[in-house]
Amino acid sequence: MPKRTDIHKVLLIGSGPIQIGQAAEFDFSGSQACKSLREEGIEVVLVNSNPATIMTDPDTADKVYIEPLVPEIVAKIIEKERPDGIIAGIGGQTGLNITSELAEMGVLEKYHVEVLGTSVKSIQDSEDRDLFKKVMQRVGEPVPKSKAVNNLDEALQVMGELGLPLVVRPAYTLGGSGGGIAHTREELLSICELGLKRSRISQVLLEESVGGWIELEYEVMRDSNNTCITICNMENMDPMGIHTGESIVVTPIQTLSDKEIQMLRSAAINIIRALGIEGGCNIQFAVKNGEYRVIEVNPRVSRSSALASKATGYPIARVTAKIAIGMTLDEIRNDVTKETPASFEPTVDYVVTKIPRWPFDKFVKANKTLTTAMKSTGEVMAIGRSYEESLMKAIRSLDIDKELGYSGKYTEWTDEEVRDLLANPTDERIFAIYLALKRAMTSEEINKITGIEPYFLYRMENIISMEKEIAAGLDADVLKKAKRTGFTDEQIASIVGKSREEITDMRISLGIIPTYKMVDTCAAEFAAKTPYYYSSYDTQCELVPSDRKKVLILGSGPIRIGQGIEFDYCTVHAVMALREQGIEAHIVNNNPETVSTDYDTSDKLFFEPVTLEDVMNIIEKEKPYGVLVQFGGQTAINLAIPLENEIARRGLKTKILGTSPDSIDLAEDRERFNALMTKLNIPQPNAGIAYSPSEAKVVAARIGYPVLVRPSYVLGGRAMEIVYDEAGLDVYMREAVRVSHEHPVLIDDFLQNAVEIDVDAVSDGKDVLIGAIMEHIEEAGIHSGDSACMIPPQTLPGVVLEVVRDYVRKIALGLNVVGIVNLQMAYKDGVVYVLEANPRSSRTIPFVSKAVGLPLAKIAARVMVGKTLCEQGFTHEPKTPYVSVKEVLLPFDKLPGADVLLGPEMRSTGEVMGIDYKLGLAFFKAELSADNSLPLEGMVFISVKDEDKAAVAVAAKKLHESGLSIIATDSTAEYLRRSGLPVVRVNKIFNGSPNILDYIKIGEVKLIINTPTTKQSVKDGFQIRRNAVDYHIPYITTIQAAQAAAEAILKAKKDQITIKALDEYHKEVYYN
Repeated sequence: MPKRTDIHKVLLIGSGPIQIGQAAEFDFSGSQACKSLREEGIEVVLVNSNPATIMTDPDTADKVYIEPLVPEIVAKIIEKERPDGIIAGIGGQTGLNITSELAEMGVLEKYHVEVLGTSVKSIQDSEDRDLFKKVMQRVGEPVPKSKAVNNLDEALQVMGELGLPLVVRPAYTLGGSGGGIAHTREELLSICELGLKRSRISQVLLEESVGGWIELEYEVMRDSNNTCITICNMENMDPMGIHTGESIVVTPIQTLSDKEIQMLRSAAINIIRALGIEGGCNIQFAVKNGEYRVIEVNPRVSRSSALASKATGYPIARVTAKIAIGMTLDEIRNDVTKETPASFEPTVDYVVTKIPRWPFDKFVKANKTLTTAMKSTGEVMAIGRSYEESLMKAIRSLDIDKELGYSGKYTEWTDEEVRDLLANPTDERIFAIYLALKRAMTSEEINKITGIEPYFLYRMENIISMEKEIAAGLDADVLKKAKRTGFTDEQIASIVGKSREEITDMRISLGIIPTYKMVDTCAAEFAAKTPYYYSSYDTQCELVPSDRKKVLILGSGPIRIGQGIEFDYCTVHAVMALREQGIEAHIVNNNPETVSTDYDTSDKLFFEPVTLEDVMNIIEKEKPYGVLVQFGGQTAINLAIPLENEIARRGLKTKILGTSPDSIDLAEDRERFNALMTKLNIPQPNAGIAYSPSEAKVVAARIGYPVLVRPSYVLGGRAMEIVYDEAGLDVYMREAVRVSHEHPVLIDDFLQNAVEIDVDAVSDGKDVLIGAIMEHIEEAGIHSGDSACMIPPQTLPGVVLEVVRDYVRKIALGLNVVGIVNLQMAYKDGVVYVLEANPRSSRTIPFVSKAVGLPLAKIAARVMVGKTLCEQGFTHEPKTPYVSVKEVLLPFDKLPGADVLLGPEMRSTGEVMGIDYKLGLAFFKAELSADNSLPLEGMVFISVKDEDKAAVAVAAKKLHESGLSIIATDSTAEYLRRSGLPVVRVNKIFNGSPNILDYIKIGEVKLIINTPTTKQSVKDGFQIRRNAVDYHIPYITTIQAAQAAAEAILKAKKDQITIKALDEYHKEVYYN
């Protein structure tokens, strides 16, 4: 059936901000789908609240709306745009939920909008746990025994019927959110209570546990002709009981017989046909001794689809979008081979390993146990010729300073601790397995404790015996074998007690150099046109370097807190800019979820770890003219100096383009940077540097408490803290960092109550283009990546902005920046202080670019290859008549146990953007998008520290005017009463009922404003804030945000919000 002629305009729903369970894979699939539909002449309207993505670029779709993803607002966009159809399955769980809600509200029917691709009924049959079970029973597919319940009494009844342990799965939620495994009656009640709250239809499924079975996934495609293909199958190294997003996953399946693989393939096709899904879908199975159970089906493009796309080279989202407009698999061409149709099943002749990246380095208190709910923020993927090689490559791609052989942070794990890590899986289990094998524990024993198939353990034993072989004597044969197993030069060097350089030189002199293989969907049966490569130490090399001018761009690796999708956005923009200039652009990266690793983004894609050795191998082979390190976050920046040194040592001609590594070092080295500021006569907060705990005390006493302490050279403020007294400093020195001469601690005067300012600019060495000055809503001291900010600044006097502009120019030219620079400043008592300068792309670049309509990363990439700002015609700072607010998404609801306070260490996983003509409305939209929607009615609870009471009274007046009622604890209630406001007093938690928790639990409180006092008296506050998260009540922990929220609620009651596409806003940008 050819493409439908009645569909001219399609609405795509994005997935919103990056969060745990829903990361960049939807940016990748959404961008691919937009491109795919526009190829067919369809007009695409996109709505998404996340500014950090390529998907929300004005060029990606015909109309891009950066608006909150809530049904009421999407309904207004439908009313305005009148699309013929809507595609639900590209925006993750968010897209499915909104489409279902629009259908239930009657909006789709009212405006004659058809749900394209997978129908609402198919979505319900897959998502509603009860309906799903019925469909499976109808077509004879075995599912675990289960029952859906809507309240706690029903849950206890089911426990009587099915026994324990029970798996709790909420309907319509994301990444297993709100679910878990209940081993006791108490656990069952507490998991169900939260699960029912999180589920859109207040339903959870209780099912018998198949814990310990092998977990497998099939990625399947179906079109309207009922043609079905399987794209790839995947095996979880961890058995059932750990969410597949938390597991190490391998493709193809390693441990089943061909008969079992064919049995599951037939089942997968039977299931997708029974559910009537059109496009891509993901099916999870549990298998044991030749028997299987169907666990669940995702009727949409999922995280596993991104992995399957990158692992096979088959563009699932592209094909899904074409199926949605009526095309069939045999009509769609496979874009990789350019000659086979999309109905050919891909084949692979290599092994792919995916490992998740967890945020536990940021959340020391969070529970690290891996369960059926997701906690990881991102993932890496590696390709090798064997399981061993791809596992070793994946571990070094994680960028966590751990490799096989890691055995504890400061002290070696005891045998007891290793056993505990095997029994209770955490992010460190893989290292514990390796250590257990090294300590002569048998694979059989480990299999009994972990349930991991012996096959994987035998493969890890191979790595250990290779290590022994290297230690016994290194010659050409052993070296070649070690490289084939996946060992790096550095690992080999440390085993034999030589330097990395010696091993590298020995390897190159023996001609042991990597060969590059192509990922081509067809195991080299047809000639592939896509330039998508991985390295191996096999004989035949499939890479043919061209003689064009080429540049290698370093990607940023897995998504983690502090280094998110923003850097991928910058990487992709750099590629686009270079290709427009006729330069061949290459990318090296290892994140399967992103646009940068899509098969057609760059001229050549190297799916490799971003480490010195792996990058140097590509440079040796391709001999590029230059390397760009500015766009890949700290991962790439950290390689600037090592790469420069190694390139020089080997006598290669490749240059590091843009700002020189020496200038990057100048900005990161505290003492050199301070000297430059003194020379330029620019004020900085009082600061010092300490090489020992005793020195730290002297420095802190000289500066005066409170002080901000942190280790030197970090991204995202890892291990940064505000310390209020000497006792606090002692604790920090003992617990957070190990101070030494190589690793000193920086101590800064903490500017209390200062306004923080962020600036993104591009410099070509002569001119400086300021993209935007951002004013933060939260005060300095809250990490800039966690603070809401606004463009243009709303409270800063004009003279202050002039000072800021002057400092930006002086610093950019003083640092010899060529490319992007991000500056952080603070304004207090009439003085502008410079906090830091980062001569690289920052996480605010996408937000600023969308706010002012200038593609800063592209402009910077052009500057780095020699086009001046003047030649490009960008020399004036843009101004906007509207206000853009960036707000962040915090992951606390996915991390039980973590405190939800903000501080100098970064906590957020993603961001959203609100645009309107008044600050209040823009802030209202941003909060709505960040899942922290401000109430227009109901009850507000207020409890603040003494110095915030005057300010909160002003905010409370606005809330009262807006018709909200106020409850407060003792002294806050007293203060507000004296200010003439009606307030109901409630007890503190430890003073008995009725206290604030009682109000939270019955659902009366709609907003919580709670600014904590000192670090210790936060017990009460912690419980209030934690419950706010668990019961999904918007909460605010800083007084500045409380004031902004009150103003926003007042405005939202009075005024209509504006619904406008990004390009309409950009037409209003002006230059002075």
